[in-house]
Amino acid sequence: MSATGRKRLSPEESRDAALEAARALLLETGPQAVTLKAVAARIGRTHANLLHHFGSAAGLQKALVASIADTVTAEIGAAVLRTRTHEDHDPREVVDLTFDAFGKGGAGALASWMILNGNEDALDPILEAIHRLVDEISVDAEVDPQLLREETLQLTLMALGDALLGGPMARAIDLPRDRAREIAVAQLRHSVAKTG
Repeated sequence: MSATGRKRLSPEESRDAALEAARALLLETGPQAVTLKAVAARIGRTHANLLHHFGSAAGLQKALVASIADTVTAEIGAAVLRTRTHEDHDPREVVDLTFDAFGKGGAGALASWMILNGNEDALDPILEAIHRLVDEISVDAEVDPQLLREETLQLTLMALGDALLGGPMARAIDLPRDRAREIAVAQLRHSVAKTG
């Protein structure tokens, strides 16, 4: 499509299209593919256009991490509420959403890659989204805020570790690939049973 034949997008639409393309690149090729040039080519925009929206490749990557974190924590928050409204209180959905976000969703690889490339504040959007979620959930008087923070820490670290080393580690110690996820589910079930 020529520059004159391109559909004119609002700044918000342009930014959203760039983030969607960045996420597709992340999932298809890995975090190293999330560059301004690659995203611009995918959406038919210029490098300068994306520079205007994100400032740098690191800014684009940080915006992508924030977008993933906001989406996932909203899904997890909804799952927590569903878990509380059902009598069986099974936290499986919460664990699956968390592990999938860091693994299949690419958040673990992207955040780790950014940190290894010197972007020290790469995890800030994830940590801020998790903090908001914990604050939101802990408003409920039935939830011990300290226990919630500890469970969140444990689940997040397990999901991140599993995304980065789960497969090779499970093979090395001759365990099924999804064993870390099963351990997380069992631990949350135990915690729910103690407080329920």
